[in-house]
Amino acid sequence: MSVLEMKVPSPGESITEVEIATWLVEDGDYVEKDQPIAEVDSDKATLELPAEESGIITLKAEEGDAVAVGAVVCLIDTSAAKPSGDASEKEEKPTKEAPTKEEKVSPAVEKKETYASGVASPAAKKVLAEKGIDSKSVKGTGKDGRITKDDAVNAVPSMGTQPANGSRNTERKKMSMLRRKVAERLVAVKNETAMLTTFNEVNMQPIFDLRTQYKEAFKSKHGVGLGFMSFFTLAVVRALKMYPDVNSMIDGDFQIKQDFQDISIAVSGPKGLMVPVIRNAENLSFRGVESEVKRLAIRARDGQITVDEMTGGTFTITNGGVFGSMLSTPIINPPQSGILGMHNIVNRPMAVNRGIVIQPIMYVALSYDHRIVDGRESVGFLVAVKEALENPVELLMENNVERALEM
Repeated sequence: MSVLEMKVPSPGESITEVEIATWLVEDGDYVEKDQPIAEVDSDKATLELPAEESGIITLKAEEGDAVAVGAVVCLIDTSAAKPSGDASEKEEKPTKEAPTKEEKVSPAVEKKETYASGVASPAAKKVLAEKGIDSKSVKGTGKDGRITKDDAVNAVPSMGTQPANGSRNTERKKMSMLRRKVAERLVAVKNETAMLTTFNEVNMQPIFDLRTQYKEAFKSKHGVGLGFMSFFTLAVVRALKMYPDVNSMIDGDFQIKQDFQDISIAVSGPKGLMVPVIRNAENLSFRGVESEVKRLAIRARDGQITVDEMTGGTFTITNGGVFGSMLSTPIINPPQSGILGMHNIVNRPMAVNRGIVIQPIMYVALSYDHRIVDGRESVGFLVAVKEALENPVELLMENNVERALEM
């Protein structure tokens, strides 16, 4: 018999252990080479573990176990032959027979159940029902512990009293290693940074007009839609060049500034929020940004995103507007010093050329680390983003829309 020991591979630098989130196979199953056999959580991402060879698998860890990188999690008997798949060869598991009608509950059990329930008079039952109090929680003062009307009138429901009607089930489920790490980091950001948020509003009509005119031709030529993320990403790149402190981070007693813009974008995946990075966004066109956003979103949706793709951003953009959020205070993605929150777009009355017109307005929010970003830089940055979004032809396209969109 030839047995292969499958060990936990390293998901990335500085990760020393993972958690078995889900076994995708059962002990004793025959697995094919490269078949996903488990999903493992690290503190940064959820990854699939593929079988290294074909054979019969023996599991050596349980779901929820934390295992060190390099530890053996299963064995594969590579000498085992693949089952023929004939259903008649499979051994049927015996099923537990249902109890017959003649079987009766023992008197001791019946007595225990009767004793455990409170007995209330008809008048007391009515009062308790009106108060939403379970009779089992009331101590009766009548004969043999019977609950009287006075007992019911004097009964006071507590915060923990279960209503007489309705379900109050609870479920205890261990959080994944990824979710626990996210929770830990969020608390650390609140405790270790001087985080503030500044707000502004953006008139999205100019972008609406450009998308209406060019989106079909853009999609036909490039295979991706002309969305809002390309406008916001390029507006952020421009603002970061104007206010480099927002693109910096703290390392001990030092401030580190970057001359590149790696933009993290928050996308929703099957395991929760993922934040992949658009590398060197300053070198990308509208088509380049939209293509990269689409690629990363698909990889996050399909659970294929890697730790490397979510590491090293210098600034983050998050779009709560897709879920209907009107306004929020996004939390900084450490060790970055700033994050821009986009929100939903709502038609609102706005003063334009001394007249009131209805315009599509979006509220935007910039959360920043006040330790290295002052009010002038934070407000100036957000105003620069607003200006670029409200005048994209001049500030993002150099007054040549077709060249900017590569039409």
